[in-house]
Amino acid sequence: MRQWTHRTARALLPAIAIAAHSIRAGVIPDPCSGSSALLAILDRPTVSDSACTVPYHQAVLEMGYQYASLTGGGSADNFPEAEWRFGLPFHNEFVFLPPNENRQHIPGASSLEGFSATTIGIKHEVGYTRRWLGAVESLFTLPSGSPGFGSAGLTVALNGILSYATSANTSVSLQLGATSQTNPVLAGGGRYASVNPDVTFTWQPRWDLQLYGEVFGQSRTGPGLGAGFDADGGVQYLVTPDWEVDLEEGTRLSGNLGGFTHYFGAGTGLIF
Repeated sequence: MRQWTHRTARALLPAIAIAAHSIRAGVIPDPCSGSSALLAILDRPTVSDSACTVPYHQAVLEMGYQYASLTGGGSADNFPEAEWRFGLPFHNEFVFLPPNENRQHIPGASSLEGFSATTIGIKHEVGYTRRWLGAVESLFTLPSGSPGFGSAGLTVALNGILSYATSANTSVSLQLGATSQTNPVLAGGGRYASVNPDVTFTWQPRWDLQLYGEVFGQSRTGPGLGAGFDADGGVQYLVTPDWEVDLEEGTRLSGNLGGFTHYFGAGTGLIF
């Protein structure tokens, strides 16, 4: 989940300003509405967040499970990956991510189990044109969770998100942001700052089916550590317009972002 610096703002604001100039006139269809709206609104299973906000008076629940092979050997389970998003007036939303259960199994060592930290945030959909859609968000991870998987201090993430429809059924999304975050207590609790790029490509061959591929990274993966990049891809399917299911697979490209060599996951999303 997900992160702006002054350079980020300068890079994204011109395109977002174009979007803001053209929206809300009623002549351009809202890209976050229609029979496939849930596919556009959901944050999961990508690492990047959607540029769409949840409609006012509605809520979205996302959940999932992930199995990862660790770089140093062993495996990890992560669930339920819950995220609650609540639509607010004026194209805003409130985000709540409760703790995840994490379990690590390392051969020849004791298993490590615990909860991740709690995160809250706010997203604002800046606007859209026929092809562009822009948003900004702030996320705050509270000093919470277990010593092995939580956050030793407050983490602040600021993101700019820009989506461009390359055709009627394909699009590319750029999320660019920055974080100031801390490691878990058992990892020393050190603080570090990072710039985090993310590029996602989607193809929707049918109204109820979407495929995606994504490359994401961080300029720092820990105190004194260098950059790390990963990639993932998957499929999303609408069982009904209000219920989505998905499968994902990810792999490490360079560095040690996330601590895994590859992972598999499955999940679901609902809008109320």
